[in-house]
Amino acid sequence: MDAVTLPLLIGFAIMSLGSLAIYAHGDKRNEFLHHTQFHSVVPFIAATAYLAMTLGIGRLEMGDGETLFLARYFDWVITTPILLTGLIVAGLHEHPRHSTHILPAIVLDALMIVTGLLAAISTNEAEKWIWFGWSCVAFLGVIYLLLGPVMKATKELGGKMADVYKANLTFLLVVWLIYPVEWFLGPQGIGAFNTAGDAWAILVLDVTAKVIYGFVATARFKKLSLADAERRELPKA
Repeated sequence: MDAVTLPLLIGFAIMSLGSLAIYAHGDKRNEFLHHTQFHSVVPFIAATAYLAMTLGIGRLEMGDGETLFLARYFDWVITTPILLTGLIVAGLHEHPRHSTHILPAIVLDALMIVTGLLAAISTNEAEKWIWFGWSCVAFLGVIYLLLGPVMKATKELGGKMADVYKANLTFLLVVWLIYPVEWFLGPQGIGAFNTAGDAWAILVLDVTAKVIYGFVATARFKKLSLADAERRELPKA
């Protein structure tokens, strides 16, 4: 087994077991069950991508001898919108008003992933950094929505659900901010480390953002009472 396949195989095992463990551990009360489902399906999707990469599917050999994992971007473009949806739904107490924040966040998130892929496959150096910069702009849009209008609505609604949103947002945002730094330093960026190092670094980030975060997030919901899940009225604009 080569140095690149090993972290991919480990990723498949951790994601598979993590998906089952999160569902077993998560809250099964109707008011919070959907959050358990969100967080358990995310590592299952990631496990599928890691299995594909382990089997050599979704690998693109680049001209510089490094390998680009297309399945990784397939994973991210599906799992990150699910994580965003769960986060925003918690922040809004599932209130119908302001629910439109979910759609622009998902669109910006998907654009961030797609333009990141365009940057990775670009053979022209200038084009690569243009796409990378545009991907970062889309990411800033996601951050704005989470820290701006969604946070504003969360504070207006108050209660323990607001505390859960703030805690989950902090955890996820810190991890997600490391991804573009890793991309910049990795083989698709300035090449500070090779494909094997990239595979290990992304494995650590993916496990943290999908499995560890899933456990932490669902644990916070389990501490809430049913009264905490009751929809509150937003102040009139």
